[in-house]
Amino acid sequence: MKGIKVGNKESKYPIIQGGMGVGVSLHNLAGTVSKEGGIGIISTADIGYQEKDFKENPMAANLRAIEKEIKMAREIAGEDKILGVNIMVALRNYADIVKECVKQKIDLIISGAGIPKDLPEYVKGTNTKIAPIVSSLRCCKLIVKHWIIKYDYVPDMIVIEGPEAGGHLGFKVEELEEKVKPKLEDITLEVVDYINEIEKETGKKIPVISAGGIWNSIDIKKFLNLGASGVQMATRFVATCECDASEEFKKSYINAKKENIKIIKSPVGMPGRAINNEFIERTENEKCKIDKCYGCIKTCNVANTPYCITKALVNAVKGNMKDALIFCGSNVEKVKEIVSVHDLMKDLVYGLNN
Repeated sequence: MKGIKVGNKESKYPIIQGGMGVGVSLHNLAGTVSKEGGIGIISTADIGYQEKDFKENPMAANLRAIEKEIKMAREIAGEDKILGVNIMVALRNYADIVKECVKQKIDLIISGAGIPKDLPEYVKGTNTKIAPIVSSLRCCKLIVKHWIIKYDYVPDMIVIEGPEAGGHLGFKVEELEEKVKPKLEDITLEVVDYINEIEKETGKKIPVISAGGIWNSIDIKKFLNLGASGVQMATRFVATCECDASEEFKKSYINAKKENIKIIKSPVGMPGRAINNEFIERTENEKCKIDKCYGCIKTCNVANTPYCITKALVNAVKGNMKDALIFCGSNVEKVKEIVSVHDLMKDLVYGLNN
């Protein structure tokens, strides 16, 4: 397996660990994945939740935590390794978060949960590379053409998230609930063909990364054979010793069964895949009292949102499962044990436990 090139650096393996928030993929997980030959991704969503002033001044806490987390991840990974962040377009202070990550000289920004139309504006003239998350060829074309026309900027990477991914999904609920859902394989082939044309026109190499429902080395090789340069995986990295989430969060993955997986409507305004629990069932029938707005999401309206997504995700990462929103991928029921990132990477590359 050949690695993924980002700027003047190249990973050992074609594996990106997906960004998971709030707080599931911070410095420990991301730094270790990069150290072990993949590309580790820090989630910036409410990244400052552990800061003392988070409740009073969440934005300042988040910006401060970005600097801390990137620095600590670098200390684990080493300066020669690729380190990235995931930034949701839906964040109210999206531009400020992007600028802070660029200031901290992050290697790669992966951005989705919305269309990152203006992302090139913040990185031109820097060494930070950028990758939009797309869910279809149509979405990919829209972003690529817009970036080229408005900013004369060709994407440095394209990340395709298919319908089996965890967290927020770029598909309609009807598509996700249909027996014949859009297939990541088909989207990958379409996007790879289109990106090949863009590469010929621009002379720039653009890695295409497939994500969503990828489980083992067999899956990885399948998408490499379809023309992808690598894969992004998140669910498998939760059940690792180095994952930044609580043990209770990790155990919720180990204990999950297929019938526990549910497509929910997130306060972000997009469907999401999560583990069905007491909290989800309760909030489907009654609105949670919201005593504090963290101003995190542009599309969230405190007056009609069923619950505070920040509070629900912070509860999850801290292990308060009674009031937790637990995002997951479609393969969560296959997670059976907690392993080290080192052993997981060996398994993914050499297929030791497929």
